[in-house]
Amino acid sequence: MTVYIPTPLRSYTHQKGEVDAQGTTLGEILVALDRRYPGLRFRIITEQDTIREHIRIFVNEEQARDLSASLRPDDQIHILCALSGG
Repeated sequence: MTVYIPTPLRSYTHQKGEVDAQGTTLGEILVALDRRYPGLRFRIITEQDTIREHIRIFVNEEQARDLSASLRPDDQIHILCALSGG
């Protein structure tokens, strides 16, 4: 399946905005991506295995609330980072 990576996290994916990954849950996808792109998962997931406060993950335009979200091979995953500043 295709995972869309936001610009702030592309330094982990060698500047790739789209990467392929395999898994049956969102958690499995992020573990697989972290094997290929070390450090990426930590920027998305907390030490308690929850999605970080400033990150939103959408599976086919539906927001995923946790890592147990079931996935199909043709799903599209969009990872978004909230903007902040002053």
